[in-house]
Amino acid sequence: MHHPRPSPVLPVRDGVSASCVALPVHGQGHMLDFLVQRLPGVAREEWVRRMLAGDVVDERGDPVVPERPFEGSLRLYYYRTLPTEPVLPGSETVLYQDDHLVVADKPHFMPVTPSGRYLHNTLLVRLKRQLGLPELAPLHRIDRDTAGLVLLSVQPHTRGAYHALFRDRQITKHYDAIAPWRADVAFPRDHISRLEESAQFFRMHEVPGEPNSHTHMHVLEVAGDWALYRLSPVTGKRHQLRVHMAALGLALRNDPLYPVVNDPAEGDYSRPLQLLARSLAFVDPLTGEQRVFESRQRLRAGH
Repeated sequence: MHHPRPSPVLPVRDGVSASCVALPVHGQGHMLDFLVQRLPGVAREEWVRRMLAGDVVDERGDPVVPERPFEGSLRLYYYRTLPTEPVLPGSETVLYQDDHLVVADKPHFMPVTPSGRYLHNTLLVRLKRQLGLPELAPLHRIDRDTAGLVLLSVQPHTRGAYHALFRDRQITKHYDAIAPWRADVAFPRDHISRLEESAQFFRMHEVPGEPNSHTHMHVLEVAGDWALYRLSPVTGKRHQLRVHMAALGLALRNDPLYPVVNDPAEGDYSRPLQLLARSLAFVDPLTGEQRVFESRQRLRAGH
């Protein structure tokens, strides 16, 4: 049986859920000292400001003030803030919403969840604020660089049933991609290989060994030196489609990571990765109804 988590001690604020950090069993000094050491990206003065504002509490909801002594094995909750955040060029579209699901069509460059330099300009935070759904949570992820469909769960008590669809590979996912056209690479094809994290932790690569990734591939359209491909992942490894296409010598147009790292300058949104999460199909575990969702966005080989 799926049991919902207890309500957080700090409510969602402007679409942002409180972050959590667990204290070790043993420590010394003050809670403030621990937070400064554990989360050095936040200055000591900023932690003091947050504590005095009541924005840092323990798992019981008691305030954590700067002079409070260290207390082992507690969880502390706090609101994450950013002094500045990139302004992104696109916005999301809600394609479907009911009591249990939200289906969103995400633009390129927008992260699904908060991380690094992104907090308010993420799909999850924007939708929580826009729809007034504090317990909204993504059921899967797509890369910040990838556009298209994201499925989100509204209610914790039905979330497990939808998570099981992804775990048991009961969801059919199709992506569209623009990549070079080569007559010497035969399509349709299945690409099966073993993917592992590379020495550059943010990139994946193919290695010898038992396969753990599988993608169906076929060509939809050819336009000169480029083609529009339909990529259907059977497995869901990180960067799977990008690595599989690059391994064929068909790196996706504008890919900043494969086959080599070529990040655009900060604020340059002129070269979006040509990868689109085009459709999702599954049998709804609550109603037995066949669900099919399709992105309104399109990629074109000749552009």
